[in-house]
Amino acid sequence: MPKELDQFDISGQSVKNAETGKMFGHPVYKVKGKAFTCFFHKDMVFKLDPKNLEKALALKGSQLFDPSGKKRFMKEWVQVKYSHKNEWPKLSNAAAKYVLSLLK
Repeated sequence: MPKELDQFDISGQSVKNAETGKMFGHPVYKVKGKAFTCFFHKDMVFKLDPKNLEKALALKGSQLFDPSGKKRFMKEWVQVKYSHKNEWPKLSNAAAKYVLSLLK
């Protein structure tokens, strides 16, 4: 298994009650059936609230998530490079917390 995917799993599993799944054919972690993170092109993608989204976008190489490559960005989703893998667990937990808040 590639080191990037290993780190994705470590980060996703750091979230209590996280489940695995697929989105667009890519691995995801979900809480209560809703995806909060995705593995895409050796990067990790997170669904974040505006404050954490801004912080994540400030990380070098991070960008709004555009799975089609056609400048159709997914609102609230940010793609974070493997070079920031130490941030991935914290962002995973922030993403899960945000997704859970949307279910209330």
